[in-house]
Amino acid sequence: MKGNVKTQIRRYILSAALLVSFAAAADAQIAVRGETVWTMNGDPIKDGVVLIKGGKIEAVGPASQISIPSAYRVLMAKVVTPGLIDAHTVIGLNGYLNQPHDQMALDGSSPIQPELRAIDAYDAEERLIEWVRGFGVTTIHTGHQPSALVSGQTLIAKTFGKDVEEAVFVSTAMISVTLGTDSTLAGGRAPGTRGKQAAMLRAELIKAGNYKGEPRDLKQEMWQKVLKREIPLLVTAEKAQDIMTALRIAKEFNIRIILDGASEAVQVLAEIKASGFPVIVHPTMARNGGTRESLTLENASKLKAAGITVALQSGYEGYVPKTRVLLFEAAMAAANGLGFRDALASVTVDAAKILGIDNRVGSLAVGKDADVALYDGDPFEFTTHCVGTIVNGALAFEGKR
Repeated sequence: MKGNVKTQIRRYILSAALLVSFAAAADAQIAVRGETVWTMNGDPIKDGVVLIKGGKIEAVGPASQISIPSAYRVLMAKVVTPGLIDAHTVIGLNGYLNQPHDQMALDGSSPIQPELRAIDAYDAEERLIEWVRGFGVTTIHTGHQPSALVSGQTLIAKTFGKDVEEAVFVSTAMISVTLGTDSTLAGGRAPGTRGKQAAMLRAELIKAGNYKGEPRDLKQEMWQKVLKREIPLLVTAEKAQDIMTALRIAKEFNIRIILDGASEAVQVLAEIKASGFPVIVHPTMARNGGTRESLTLENASKLKAAGITVALQSGYEGYVPKTRVLLFEAAMAAANGLGFRDALASVTVDAAKILGIDNRVGSLAVGKDADVALYDGDPFEFTTHCVGTIVNGALAFEGKR
């Protein structure tokens, strides 16, 4: 009982602190000064300054051109970047304890459940969100995990917020679809094969095309949003044959998709390029087994070289610690052909473009959300620490991680 009381007190103190932080954020005045500032809007700025006021970026440029008002708190760093964006994760639904009560990213009762809302299962105070924030991650695209044919919806949230309503800013971003053996079922249950997967998806889309709104059907309402191109499908497809199935269905129904994983994308580069669809590449250091047997560390660089928009992700992990570190994934991609600038873009501005939120985040520009990451060295060097993370103008992390 004593342990439970202590836990409740700690959570109360944390919630109170968050409330105070957010109340203060609206009036926060911060100047971030970096030896190198990557705005992602051009060349990096040497000895740069980012002024923050009221949760937004007020000014950005060389220190020689920007005067820092005396009332502003000054934070120093060797390298300053936009806050990092994890283009696909499941944290907030799946938690670090890896126990049934904090694993909410998959309902196994049916293979097709587009009506499941991520926002109803999202925990803004999950410890993994706090953890990744300490590496400079300020925005996450999270939701139901890629383990069913259609597992549910995804959302986009900031990694700092006193509750779900405060953190989430796109409540329904995409619908999660998984093609290939990662979502087939045994024992005569459907879908048992790739052919059955495609047939079931087509049947749902055809049914939605004929749906007139009565009686109300939550499934059909979501599929109609897809048919109207209001939201895309996030299609996890690792094998080349599954990628081609996704492209085929998208063309048949004139719907938008975003390819996810795509371990064998290098085998069908021309087809992906012709489709115009972007790719959220599998975690660079994911285990190369099963549908990922052909995984390559050069996947992101080869896609980028082919002119395909690419973002990186921490992905879905079925075992503890339940998430990878996005910063390390980008570092590995940079070292395997992507290079520093494109690797940084894949977790900032390019990720924002793929998610459709680049009007708010992904780069450091006047009027955008004040999401900033501060590092004491090259962010992609293992010995470098994140020394500060600013989310919506609030200093959400300060220290060394």
